[in-house]
Amino acid sequence: MPPPGLLHRDRIVARPGFNRWLVPPAALAIHLCIGMAYGFSVFWLPLSRALAVTQPVACPDLTLRTALVTSGCDWRVSDLGWIYTLFFVFLGSSAALWGGWVERSGPRKAGVVSAVCWCGGIVIATLGVVLHQLWIMWLGAGVVGGIGLGLGYISPVSTLIKWFPDRRGMATGMAIMGFGGGAMIGAPPADRLMTHFRTPASVGVWQTFLVLAAIYFVFMMAGAFGYRIPPPGWQPEGLPASSTGRTMVTRRSVHLRHVLETKQFWLIWAVLCLNVSAGIGVIGMASPMLQEIFGATAAVAAGFTGLISLFNIGGRFFWASLSDLIGRKATYYTFFILGIALYTLAPTAARSGSQAAFVLSVCVILSMYGGGFATIPAYLADIFGTQFVGAIHGRLLTAWSTAGIIGPVVVNYIREAQIAAGVPRQQVYDFTMYLLAAMLVFGLIANAFVKPLADRWFMTDEQVAALQAHPQTAAPVVSGTFGIGAGGLDMRTALAWTAVGAPMAWGVWIALSQALLLFSRAA
Repeated sequence: MPPPGLLHRDRIVARPGFNRWLVPPAALAIHLCIGMAYGFSVFWLPLSRALAVTQPVACPDLTLRTALVTSGCDWRVSDLGWIYTLFFVFLGSSAALWGGWVERSGPRKAGVVSAVCWCGGIVIATLGVVLHQLWIMWLGAGVVGGIGLGLGYISPVSTLIKWFPDRRGMATGMAIMGFGGGAMIGAPPADRLMTHFRTPASVGVWQTFLVLAAIYFVFMMAGAFGYRIPPPGWQPEGLPASSTGRTMVTRRSVHLRHVLETKQFWLIWAVLCLNVSAGIGVIGMASPMLQEIFGATAAVAAGFTGLISLFNIGGRFFWASLSDLIGRKATYYTFFILGIALYTLAPTAARSGSQAAFVLSVCVILSMYGGGFATIPAYLADIFGTQFVGAIHGRLLTAWSTAGIIGPVVVNYIREAQIAAGVPRQQVYDFTMYLLAAMLVFGLIANAFVKPLADRWFMTDEQVAALQAHPQTAAPVVSGTFGIGAGGLDMRTALAWTAVGAPMAWGVWIALSQALLLFSRAA
């Protein structure tokens, strides 16, 4: 039999001596790159004056349809903002459609395809900027890039959970923290690159796109080729043989084709959707809330936005790691109970004029928003097992797409209705916060109904072994460490962590410095 190809799943089965702590930085290398999707708004204003550079070329009769094909009018920010919507529509849909393929093909192939789509989409968007054709930008960045987002987002989930069955939350929290931090790391260099490339004839966006695409491609390919999967039957040293009732963890697996038939999937779908809907609602109005309620300047509000971004990122690691100790269900109970209290108390803090209490409440809320994303893959693995967790996670991300519509629509329409009714601007958000708290009440109820699955849903050991079999396995493998997974911070692992840790630390420092500077000016 010929040897498997370079991207084949059998090619990346770990061998004795491999250190499992090399896998998280590989996942971070991909997530930090695709996380720049959150920071694409840094390009909107420059692109809105891309024709004349120094002043906009406005067309009063411009519509969204004509904006897609015009070459003589500047785009509006609202036209460009649809790319952001396309990002997450195609992230969720591609993750749901091709989650099963990711499981079968392995994380390396999925990571390579993600790199080609994400970076290739940016290159196509570059052509759209040069030709001044918005439809090409939508197709490149939004559609092709969005597919890359979905495949890159779910590519490490199953792998990390299988490598860290003893620390599922921490492992997925590290990777998904990278997705939240991608904009924090990517936006400042993007702004500096646009300044560097700016000329009287160009706003510097297309040149910046090409540089970012090249950098991201190198990092993402390094991450993809850094992936390894454990051999069938591998387990870390000291892993308990059975699950504990406290954490509600199964050691068996449900087949992907039966997952949607279980009520547990839809309950967890509702848990994620409601938690994310409430969080997105706060993210969308955080800056105007601070300005309208407390009279803060736009600069201070920008610093506030940076601060909640840090809590969003830090919450992904903190809450997911905590879930390893208290269990996933208890962690979501905490999100909902604490969230309900903070959402309902926020209007009181606003009316009392306590800006510090208001800011602290929103920061904790946003930490739980990020923590919800990071904890959900481990929750799925606890309930459905690890065999298809990546594909199941991909299907569950449709809850994110739904929340992306519910949260902003609820907040924006209620705000406009309150203003139209003559409610003072300082109070227009009160009803919104109470409504978001009500969403969390329903999320709390859904979480309460999540129970372990009945035995009839799980595959037999023979069925799982058949799914895990590969040509290089001559005989069934019994559980053991096989000399794989152990190892501390050796040189190779230290270099891998430095490669992803250094830019993350720099991004945190920049964001924190800006937030502290802006708040010191406000004081």
